[in-house]
Amino acid sequence: MVTPPFAEIDWPDSHRIIRSIYPPVWLFEDIADPADWALIASAEAKTNPRVRDEIGDLTLVPVTRRVAGPGASIVMGAFTHCSADRRSRFSDGTYGVWYAGDRFDVALTETIYHHERFMRRTSEAPVDSQFRELKAHVGGKLRDLRQPGSKKYLKPDDYAASQGIAKRLRNAGEDGVVYPSVRWTAGQAVALFWPDRVRLPVIQARHLLYHWDGKAVSRYFVYGEDRWYPRLS
Repeated sequence: MVTPPFAEIDWPDSHRIIRSIYPPVWLFEDIADPADWALIASAEAKTNPRVRDEIGDLTLVPVTRRVAGPGASIVMGAFTHCSADRRSRFSDGTYGVWYAGDRFDVALTETIYHHERFMRRTSEAPVDSQFRELKAHVGGKLRDLRQPGSKKYLKPDDYAASQGIAKRLRNAGEDGVVYPSVRWTAGQAVALFWPDRVRLPVIQARHLLYHWDGKAVSRYFVYGEDRWYPRLS
């Protein structure tokens, strides 16, 4: 198997969009050494059983690759919470990944696509769902899937090849991959395997609503601008 070449990536202003339904876990904001987190979490869980569930699985992130400080909860949460029911292009659900685009349009179109797929499976009536945009400085020595021979990893709905190479690279301790956005082809995206590839602080930017009209996500709302926009296509 031919492994894609490395690319040194440094994006001071990447864009990520997440659901707004989950509260932050403040353990990661603490000044305590990340090596002590498991003990702190265990002590907290004895008086609050929900703490362990909120923190997730710390064993998924080696101590040397954890981050702490302002905004760390958002970053660590992406890697300590995973499920076989939430597989993605570069994860089979056994580990977390930080996805981000080089522009807002990438994050928007990618998340609308996946939210739309979820809503179609649930047969929901028209409803608005809250999301928030995160901006962060990201980078690392990433495998470059922007090469002509990497198309097999970028199929619209078939993740077998991309999950396979991602697991192999992550098991080898590599930082992640950079690739052309599948939903917004003018942009690029990164899939980062470890929290320390995201530089703190993470800035919360736009607060959004996605409108599911019963068949599709047909528009989105930006708080502060107080207006609806048609979905990008």
